[in-house]
Amino acid sequence: MPTSRSYRDSCGVARALDVVGERWALLVVRELLFAPQRFSELRHALPHVSSNLLADRLRELERHGVIQRDAPPANTYELTEWGRKLEPIVLALGDWGIDAPQPPGPAALSATSVLIFLRQAARPDPAAPPTHYRLELDGRVWSVRLGSGRAEVAAGEPASADVSLRTDPKTLSGLLSDPTTLDAACANGSVAVVGDRTAIKRLLDAVAAP
Repeated sequence: MPTSRSYRDSCGVARALDVVGERWALLVVRELLFAPQRFSELRHALPHVSSNLLADRLRELERHGVIQRDAPPANTYELTEWGRKLEPIVLALGDWGIDAPQPPGPAALSATSVLIFLRQAARPDPAAPPTHYRLELDGRVWSVRLGSGRAEVAAGEPASADVSLRTDPKTLSGLLSDPTTLDAACANGSVAVVGDRTAIKRLLDAVAAP
């Protein structure tokens, strides 16, 4: 059941942890950074949390005003304006955690996690014309735009796309680490590309480049 534990400390850090310091709370916030999600989508993105515990965290975050829930039939959870202020904190925590040890396997990796990394790490050529991508990860579609030296990510179908890529988050993460594996991944069927494959290579290179 939801917890009401408190550090009983007036410091802002302690008060923040009273709101989002319980296990899984910040990972729920992470998953909602790009778009609202249903309970089932959050369970898929966070496979190691039980349904009961996830429900508890959602109720706590809603009670504290961090997230809000749409009425039926949507039944989606989204960040409130106050909850959205956690984004730079979550991103900074992710940057800090890059140097932490890897967890024991099998470890989960959500589409949102990979796309956060892609958006943060991409350094495309500022002089290059914009390129629009359609990414399908675990059956969900995302739009990525490279342009003006940065990457933009949004949930849903792009208005138009120069190229489409379908894969899973872990495979995409591997490609972002080593773009030279793209041809092999296409050959073994773990990646499907429709359109200009060189555009995909430009996206991967923009992230993997020093």
